[in-house]
Amino acid sequence: MKLLFVCLLLGSLAMTPQPPKTKVIAHRGAWKNTNVPENSIAALQHAIALKCYGSEFDVHLSADSVPFVLHDHSIQGVFIEKTSAAELSKIKLSNGEALPTLESYLLAGKNQTQTRLILEIKTSQLGKARSLALTKKCVELVTKAGVASITDYIAFDFDVCLEVKKLSPRAHVQYLNGDKTPGQLAAAGLDGFDYHFSVLQKNENWLADAHQRKLSTNAWTVNDETIMQWLMDRHVEMITTNEPEKLIQLLNK
Repeated sequence: MKLLFVCLLLGSLAMTPQPPKTKVIAHRGAWKNTNVPENSIAALQHAIALKCYGSEFDVHLSADSVPFVLHDHSIQGVFIEKTSAAELSKIKLSNGEALPTLESYLLAGKNQTQTRLILEIKTSQLGKARSLALTKKCVELVTKAGVASITDYIAFDFDVCLEVKKLSPRAHVQYLNGDKTPGQLAAAGLDGFDYHFSVLQKNENWLADAHQRKLSTNAWTVNDETIMQWLMDRHVEMITTNEPEKLIQLLNK
């Protein structure tokens, strides 16, 4: 009888759905431990080689409306939004790679399906209209490159997130700024949040609330193992990190 009870208990546990394993997002690609520039095509390729779930990258608009991949608003003293694409294309990264256009970056990530392209639309320093113009260009290029099925969007500007959903209703869009509750995101038709881990530590119930609403959850930028584990214990769906290798190792323990 006791043996039967144990067998039934083990069978019940085996049938209980387990929370999905946290996924790894390489922040600006896998660059820190590979000695390549962040947001470079080489960093994207390293993230793909690591089999990361996603590789995040940042996009700005040139003066003549060509999107380029870079985190900061300027590089080598050159302000992206006030410089032509022809001039920006002359800039070389530290590994000799040209400053990538969004189109070249998307094409570099196209012929694979294991690593999603996590496209951050940067907030323009020249005003809301420019941010929305960049949004339109990004959606157009993602469609043109044929990578819509592996591309997700993130942005700090809530209006930009809404614009992506307007232009591409099936796109997966997460909000970055941390000032909206899961209920507000769901009401707006967004797919989830990608918040700094400190926001989630202060609002711990947001993770459970988001899960109940079937919203996706992501935390940035987490490089400390203790915080990684804290988030994993609360079943965060994704963690964005400069240390994808460390997170992969932790997940595989």
